[in-house]
Amino acid sequence: MVQYDRMVLNHLLDTYENSLLSIGENRRKIQIEFRFTRTSIPAYYDESSSEYEKIHILMNALENKNMITVIWKDHKQGHFIQKVRMNADQIDEIYRYTGRKPKHGLEEENRVFLQKYLNEDAPVTVSFVGYLLERLENHKSVKEYITLENLQETEKFFRACVSVEQNKTPCYIREFSIQHFQDSKYFEQIESRIIRVFRQFDEEYKEMDAVELLAEYGIYQTPDFVYFKGDVRLLVEGEEMNLSLLKQGIGISGEDIENIRFSDFSRIQKVITVENLTSFFRCHEENSLLVYLGGYHNRVRRKLLQKIYDAIPAAKYYHFGDIDAGGFLIFLDLRKKTEIPFESFRMDLDTLKQYSQYGKKLTETDKKRLEKLEEEKEFSEVIRYMLEKNIKLEQECIIE
Repeated sequence: MVQYDRMVLNHLLDTYENSLLSIGENRRKIQIEFRFTRTSIPAYYDESSSEYEKIHILMNALENKNMITVIWKDHKQGHFIQKVRMNADQIDEIYRYTGRKPKHGLEEENRVFLQKYLNEDAPVTVSFVGYLLERLENHKSVKEYITLENLQETEKFFRACVSVEQNKTPCYIREFSIQHFQDSKYFEQIESRIIRVFRQFDEEYKEMDAVELLAEYGIYQTPDFVYFKGDVRLLVEGEEMNLSLLKQGIGISGEDIENIRFSDFSRIQKVITVENLTSFFRCHEENSLLVYLGGYHNRVRRKLLQKIYDAIPAAKYYHFGDIDAGGFLIFLDLRKKTEIPFESFRMDLDTLKQYSQYGKKLTETDKKRLEKLEEEKEFSEVIRYMLEKNIKLEQECIIE
């Protein structure tokens, strides 16, 4: 059952809280009003129901309590309500009637709560908190991220943000959720909001999907495997395995990476990381070790690459990815975070021209990302061509 008196008062309070009147900065007299229309209060115009009379009774009652003034259409008392006007001097009573806390009080409660997160060892969360505090200080809306009235839910959300950033033990999403919230499904309910925060407040995560981003913190939906193949030998708990006997290589879970050792790199001259799995299976290079990255690399894959680099620093290191903005960004990010001198492999202009018949058109987002990347000297030539010819190429199209 709709409580029309509270509904109308809440609409008036929403308007009031979004006005300068609520923070005492109005420079002219502001009238807070709610107009009766078929959209704003459709039941009032439904001739088949008795809601019309009920609404009149409730509005007259509010007027008798001096909370509102009813404005009648064409000044015909008791006929049609054109709008109601809030009596601002009764604002405290209106808040009490609706059971609602004043916005300025809620803002202060939330500011006090948020400030305790400024000292957390969680840089993304700290940046997020700073943003919210600035908006609250200036009485701007924060409802995109938090609900002022629900401090308990806000506390759980920030606990989740910090817990993600401080996670050190590889785990699955539902394990993580149980550990921190005693509910295996809770984290999945807020995951999209968490991802949005991390993308907005850390430039490195802007292009990552949810799976890649959470994997950076060792949180996985399914077991995290690293695939590699080549003419090397592995030692697993003292047992030797010759990878050259496995045509399509082997996958090892992130949990087991720590337990493997490479016993013979003598024939490896090149180490090639591959962005996509199909290309990894298809690709064969003599005297090479191939590692499948699966899009953006994460801590597990970087740890493996650094272990390989420590063993054979004299080898040449290459990355093979898509000839598009995403592929270039993955390559640059890989080189930066591993500090390994990677070079691009088959991500050049000649390769793009050779396979241009399989190319796709650029989206508007592609174009904007490429324009930002054009200053990268090693890709400037191919990027200019891509923008000129409106083309990009997925690495699976490179069939040799």
